[in-house]
Amino acid sequence: MTSRRWIVAAAAFLAAPVLAGCSVGFDANTTKPYAPVEAAALINQGAYGKQSIHVPQAFILGPEPGGSIPWRGSVPVHLTMLNNGDSPDTLQSVSAGDAASAKLAAPVQLPVGQLVKAEAATPQITLEGLSKALRGGEALRLDLQFANAGTITLDVPVMPHSREYASYPAVEGAVPAPTPSPTPTEAAGEEAH
Repeated sequence: MTSRRWIVAAAAFLAAPVLAGCSVGFDANTTKPYAPVEAAALINQGAYGKQSIHVPQAFILGPEPGGSIPWRGSVPVHLTMLNNGDSPDTLQSVSAGDAASAKLAAPVQLPVGQLVKAEAATPQITLEGLSKALRGGEALRLDLQFANAGTITLDVPVMPHSREYASYPAVEGAVPAPTPSPTPTEAAGEEAH
């Protein structure tokens, strides 16, 4: 075998795994589980958590893929929190700066060492009067005010209402993705049959 053939064979052998990896797309399974804002949300000086509060999951439920939540609309916020302090704590308020007005239905009690989900059939935290339309993929900065832990700031992602989030109730007022209309040649071809 000539050196040129060896080079071509080696290049094909080395390129095969790379090219195979490109074909899996965005729906590929990974070996690492993913939860929005997992761990990285509250890394403070190299340690997980801040002021004894851990937020292993935080997301804002957005529209269906391709849709939008209109300007001045409302979206629910879903938080999972853990208090690792020495005494119970309470989430007293939430603010979203200029992005929206945050509404907390009632203070959320955080007993020591117990995971608490701030979600229900009626969301406990809602962002109302959005200052811009949301399409999913953005992040909004939220300030969580706790009785003992003080203020904790998070950049919370807007997750599309699909895949693992499809089981949540759809966001009221969301504008669905536009449906494509047939091109004139497709419509003419269908009528001919």
